[in-house]
Amino acid sequence: MTIKEIFETMDYGPAPESVSEALQWIADRGGIAGHYINGKWGPLRDDFPSNNPATGGKLAGVTKGTVEEIETAVAAARKAQPTWAKSGHKRARILYAIARLMQKHSRLLAVMETLDNGKPIRESRDIDVPLAIRHFYHHAGFAQLMRSELPDREPLGVCGQIIPWNFPLLMLAWKIAPALAMGNTVVLKPAEYTSLTAMIFAEICTEAGVPPGVVNIVTGDGETGAALVNADVDKIAFTGSTEVGRKIREATAGSGKALSLELGGKSPYIVFDDADMDSAVEGLVDAIWFNQGQVCCAGSRLLVQEGIADRFYTKLKARMQNLRIGDPLDKCIDVGAIVDPVQLDQITKMVDANTEGETFQTTAPNGCFYPPTLITGLSPASTLMQEEIFGPVLAATTFRTPSEAVEIANNTRYGLAASVWSENINLALDIAPKLAAGIVWINGTNMMDAAAGFGGVRESGFGREGGWEGLAGYTKPKTTAKQLKKIDPYTTEDGHPADPLDRTAKLYIGGKQARPDGGYSTPVYSPKGKLLGHVSKANRKDIRNAVEACNAAKSWSKTTGHLRAQILYYTAENLSARADEFASRINNMTGGKTGADEVETSIRTLFTYAAWADKYDGQAHGVPIRGVALAMKEPVGNIGILCDDAQPLSGLIETMASAIAMGNRTVMIASEPLPLAATDFYQILETSDVPAGVVNILTGSHAELAPTIASHMDIDAVWSFSSTDLSAVIERESAGNLKRTWVNNGKALEPNIHDYLQAATEIKNIWIPYGE
Repeated sequence: MTIKEIFETMDYGPAPESVSEALQWIADRGGIAGHYINGKWGPLRDDFPSNNPATGGKLAGVTKGTVEEIETAVAAARKAQPTWAKSGHKRARILYAIARLMQKHSRLLAVMETLDNGKPIRESRDIDVPLAIRHFYHHAGFAQLMRSELPDREPLGVCGQIIPWNFPLLMLAWKIAPALAMGNTVVLKPAEYTSLTAMIFAEICTEAGVPPGVVNIVTGDGETGAALVNADVDKIAFTGSTEVGRKIREATAGSGKALSLELGGKSPYIVFDDADMDSAVEGLVDAIWFNQGQVCCAGSRLLVQEGIADRFYTKLKARMQNLRIGDPLDKCIDVGAIVDPVQLDQITKMVDANTEGETFQTTAPNGCFYPPTLITGLSPASTLMQEEIFGPVLAATTFRTPSEAVEIANNTRYGLAASVWSENINLALDIAPKLAAGIVWINGTNMMDAAAGFGGVRESGFGREGGWEGLAGYTKPKTTAKQLKKIDPYTTEDGHPADPLDRTAKLYIGGKQARPDGGYSTPVYSPKGKLLGHVSKANRKDIRNAVEACNAAKSWSKTTGHLRAQILYYTAENLSARADEFASRINNMTGGKTGADEVETSIRTLFTYAAWADKYDGQAHGVPIRGVALAMKEPVGNIGILCDDAQPLSGLIETMASAIAMGNRTVMIASEPLPLAATDFYQILETSDVPAGVVNILTGSHAELAPTIASHMDIDAVWSFSSTDLSAVIERESAGNLKRTWVNNGKALEPNIHDYLQAATEIKNIWIPYGE
């Protein structure tokens, strides 16, 4: 065959990679993948097999971890953690040593990854292993810098980490590297299908001098993972399906455990009519057929502008027919094996059940392989456009205008990644901020680096992996929170009103004072039993109305930081003009003399967040591309807030100001026992140019309103500073749409300004390559 014929036919190879060393490695260890606890191996049992997806043959037996074995691993990690946290420099040296040893054993790691997972050896060798190594190099630097750059932060303690089967080694690196860098110890459970590279990594830890107990690896299935979730750890970091992530959110509710979830996706791949079509086709091959489409951020929804759709589909089909499918150990192969027959069956059933559009498939060998598939002409509501297939299947539809492209792209419960293709950079940069996604690639796809955070919004989870933003999930403030005591309303003995006229304060919804849906009210007394007034008792319908008002005020998120700052300054000015009145109101409610101080604190707080409104900048991450990755700080959306009971004005102002300064809209539940300062504050809002619906204030029972706020599908985050410990119910109910939560677990939090700003923003990384 001539060179010309090779390029015309694309008949390469075969070029098989030798597996003898990897198989010998398994044999030398008894053919068992098992626990690495406290620096030692064992017990090792052949409880179930780990198979080669490409051949179906058994690679090794896998030990299924028990509850007792998990507890042993956690105890070892707990014992090792204080010493490990002492020296950032020592941690840096060990992380560096791990990176160097991973480079040394990179060939073994790549071959084992392909044997265990079924992905092409080229992907394991050229993408997974180098990027995993990069994470340890990068986080060695974070360990060195922690003391100087994060002086007010400390490690969480012991982190339980559960990773999936699609990127076994890379997910291990994403989880372990930042945790160790920040002084935590870990207990990690690899996926039941793919435990072998974790075993190699455990040996590397021993060789690198990782102290016993710092890194513990326990193998097993979902029951082992559940045991780790329920164990005495300080954080659970999970990557996997949204369904399992929701169960973990419910299981950890009220436990005080930190939680990060990197879950499923249905990422849009948007091609405009001015795109470089050949580049877009090549990018799409990487977006959906990389790792057989078993990628949470796969560009599995193709959105093509109508005018070029037919030409684009023709080019794409021609490219699909040249994809090489087969033995993943062949270096000429583009698409390898599906990880397990169970997953293959799931993909097959979803595609076979579809009755819409036109299906185009190439061919695949017999066995655990699925052909690259394109299904065009689907409606945005089609099951294949809405549900994650997790296979080499591309669902496609068309759009006419940029606004329609955004609408279709955001028509999903997920929000992990998106890709935008256009030669008009102005158009691309206009579209990117409008997409509900944690990461957006412009004229590219699957660009990732340890320096740039990765993670999603909506039902794609919360938290970030990588970069400065990823470290936040592995640290906590250096404070000791005191236990809160519930503050009950004051009462009177006779119950007779001081004034027979009805002076019930209304609710504040959509920029107007509104009567409560239920028509009920609650009396407010001073410490001496004097009736100070009545406040409305809000219910779930009032929350519904407040959320609708928030949704109607979405334009607030698009305003400039300068405008938001002006409004906050003006609010402070108007509050200052009535400072004596508010101070008197606070003193009457509390029976104290600190009202003036609280008002002054509130004014200072408004000035502080007005100052930050146009200064809380994003970053340009130093990623290894000819281009830039911009970490943009965007508003979370609608935030439900249960205010501090003890500080009726400043507790409301701090949370409200930090949230709206960043462009969020709020549903505030005022102090339950001392609500009248909040109802007086309506008048300040009405005269301070705060747009209707940006701030909504309700009064009533925190315990009654919290479940409704936490379960509302149009609320994007819930904060609770209530003296009633509602943490468990908020976290449990938040699992519906996997909203972010910030709860006090019954303790008096002392967050600083940056804690509030961080809670009020989402990080969206926009990758922008440049050059011809």
